[in-house]
Amino acid sequence: MSDRTGIFAGDDPFAIARSWLAEAEKTEINDPNAIALATVDPDGLPNVRMVLLKEIEADAFVFYTNYGSAKGRELAESGKASFVMHWKSLRRQVRVRGLVSREDGAKADEYYNSRSLKSRLGAWASQQSQPLASRAALMAEVAKITATHGPMPKRPPFWGGFRIAPLEIELWADGAFRLHDRFVWRRRSIADPWDVERLNP
Repeated sequence: MSDRTGIFAGDDPFAIARSWLAEAEKTEINDPNAIALATVDPDGLPNVRMVLLKEIEADAFVFYTNYGSAKGRELAESGKASFVMHWKSLRRQVRVRGLVSREDGAKADEYYNSRSLKSRLGAWASQQSQPLASRAALMAEVAKITATHGPMPKRPPFWGGFRIAPLEIELWADGAFRLHDRFVWRRRSIADPWDVERLNP
């Protein structure tokens, strides 16, 4: 596409997204890798929350969570998700819609072990999304887990990653007079090549 130049240049939307994220890491005050992740429950009611994206791979976007959480259950049931990553400092955003698979192997172990000890113990202690009697009850559970698992806890079997393989990636940049620049990469299946279009703002 002739006018896809500058910050939109290139045929690989993952490479462009990585480049934008690298820029945002220099300008965003907090959590440049934050995404608003959308799922649906069994009744089709949408659910959205902020999570931290951990990696943009060659063909997927990866984040980690508790598999028993609301998002974990909804992702497992539908096998689909979408998210938006927005950077106010750059006036840009990335929107993704795609298919979900688990990352619960060596890469999940490696990331879990790279986290602080308190975060690793917290992953064991929190029954994410379940009712909690009090903060004191949670801290008591952390103390119990610390005594049980010690300073080198293994990754919990209920905690790991999800990989979103996109069927659609939209890259958006703010334009004067609300005349934004929008390009969308779409494909029917993961194996298909991308079709790229410019969209009206």
